[in-house]
Amino acid sequence: MTPKTTAGATTDHRPAAESSDTSAPSTPITPSASPSSTSPRWPFLRADFTASIVVFLVALPLCVGVAVASGVPAELGLITGIVGGLLTGFLPGSSLQVSGPAAGLTVLVYEAVQQFGLSTLGAIVLVAGLLQVAMGALRLGSWFRAISVAVVQGMLAGIGLVLIAGQLYALTDAKAPGSGLANLGGLPGLVTGTAGSGGALTAFAVGAGTIAVLVLWPRWKRAARVLPAPLAAVALATLAVFALDLPIARVEVTGLLSSVQPPGGSDFAQLASVGAFGTVLAFALIASAESLFSAAAVDRLHDGPRTQYDKELMAQGAGNTVCGILGALPMTAVIVRSSANVHAGARTKASRVLHGAWLLIFAAAFPAALGVIPVAALAGVLVHAGWKLLPLRDFAPLWREHRGEAVILAATAIAIVVTNMFEGVLIGLLLAIAKTAWETSHVHLEITGLDAPSTDPIQVRALGNATFLRLPKLLDQLESLPHNRPIALDLTGLRHLDHACATALTSWETQRSKTTPDNPAHAP
Repeated sequence: MTPKTTAGATTDHRPAAESSDTSAPSTPITPSASPSSTSPRWPFLRADFTASIVVFLVALPLCVGVAVASGVPAELGLITGIVGGLLTGFLPGSSLQVSGPAAGLTVLVYEAVQQFGLSTLGAIVLVAGLLQVAMGALRLGSWFRAISVAVVQGMLAGIGLVLIAGQLYALTDAKAPGSGLANLGGLPGLVTGTAGSGGALTAFAVGAGTIAVLVLWPRWKRAARVLPAPLAAVALATLAVFALDLPIARVEVTGLLSSVQPPGGSDFAQLASVGAFGTVLAFALIASAESLFSAAAVDRLHDGPRTQYDKELMAQGAGNTVCGILGALPMTAVIVRSSANVHAGARTKASRVLHGAWLLIFAAAFPAALGVIPVAALAGVLVHAGWKLLPLRDFAPLWREHRGEAVILAATAIAIVVTNMFEGVLIGLLLAIAKTAWETSHVHLEITGLDAPSTDPIQVRALGNATFLRLPKLLDQLESLPHNRPIALDLTGLRHLDHACATALTSWETQRSKTTPDNPAHAP
C-alpha cells in the first residue's frame, strides 16, 4: 500500500498569501540585485524604503486595534510596534519577519490587566521576555521547524478570516464585537446597520474605494514601480476625505511619551503568586510559538536567507524585555505585516527597522499627521491583506490530490477563528501528527497453510508497524481464522510493536490456546 504524501513531504504548496496575489511573481521572491539598485553599498535601499512605508501603513491600525481590544491605551500598542521595528527588527534571526502587538495575545493581555492591573503588565512582559531569551540560548527554537505545510496554510487562512471579519466593522466605522467567531456572527447585523446609516455608508465607500485601488493599481505597471499600491490607496482615500470633508473616523493618537510607565517593585512582587507566574509562562510560550510558526510561513514566501530559529527567539525575547520595561504590550512576529513586507519588495531587515522609525516619527513627533488618515482606508488595506492570505486557488487541487492535507488546512483555519491562533495551530499540529501516525502505521498479515491438513498449524507472519491505531483491524483478521486449527504467530517481521498491540496479541494468543490446546507458541 503506497502511503500518501504526509506533512513532511517535499511537495510544497505555497501559502495563499503568495499564490492569491495576482501582482506577485510566479516564483518566490528572491533577494537579488535589481537594475534599479541605488548604489553598490546600499543596493536594496529603494526597495526596503518603499516596503517599510507599506508595512507602516499595515502596522498602524494593527497596533492601535490590538491595544484597544486588549483594554489598554492605544499608545501602548504603538510603543510595542516601535520596539518591534527598531530593536527586534535590527537583531539577527529572520530578515523579513516583522514584529509588533498581535491579536493572538489579546485575550491573555485583557485578562492579565483585569486581574493584576495595567502597571503589572509590564513586569509580566519583561519576565516573559527574559524567559524567551533563555529558551533561545538553550537552542529550543529549532523545535518549531517541525510544522506541516497544511498547518502553515491553515494558519494563514485562519488569520486572514479573523482579520477580514474584524476589519469589516472598521470599514464602516463600527466597533467589532470582539473574538473572531463573534465578529463573524455579527456580520448580518453589521450589514443591516450599515444600510440604514449614512455615515456608515460613507465610511464603507471610502474603504471599498481603497480596496478597489489596491486591486487595480498593480495593473498600472509604470505607476506601481514608483508607488506601492497600499500607499497609493491610502493617499488617495485621505485626499478624497479631506477634499470632500467627509464625516468619518480618523486615526486618533496622542501622548505617546506620557504612556510609558515602567513597572515598580510592587509589580514584580505580584509575580510571586501562582496565577501571575502561570500568566508569565503563557505569555512566553504563546508569543514564542506564534513568532516561530509565523517564521515558518514567511520562509515559504521568499527564497532569501532562512530563519535562524534560536536567534529569532532571542530577538523576540529581547524585544519583549524592552516592552516590559516601557510598560507596553507583549510582541510577537505578525504574519500580516511580514507577508506585506515580502510582497512589497523588501530585501533586507532595513525595511522593518525603517517601519519602526515611521511609527516613532509619526506617532510621537507628528501625531497630527496621523489624524488626517481615515480609519476606513486603513481597514481596507487590512481586508485586502487578509484576502490574500486565503488559499482560494490552492485548496481545490489540494483536495483532489491530498484530501487529508486539505482537511488539516480547513480544520486549522476554523480552529483559529473559533479559538485563537495558538490553540488553532496546536489543533492543526495534532491533526497532522495523527494523520502521519495513521498513514505510517501499516501492518500486514501473511497467512499460509490454510489448505494444509487440519492438524498442521496455520502460519501467520505479521509485517510492518503494529500500533494501537491498527489494532482493531489486526484483531479482526486474526479472529477470522478457523477456530479449530492451531495458529503459529510470527512477529519477527514487525519493524515496530507498541505496548498496546503487544498486550492485545499476547491476550489473543492466550485465549486462542485455551480453545486449541495443540496451538504452538508464537515465534519470538
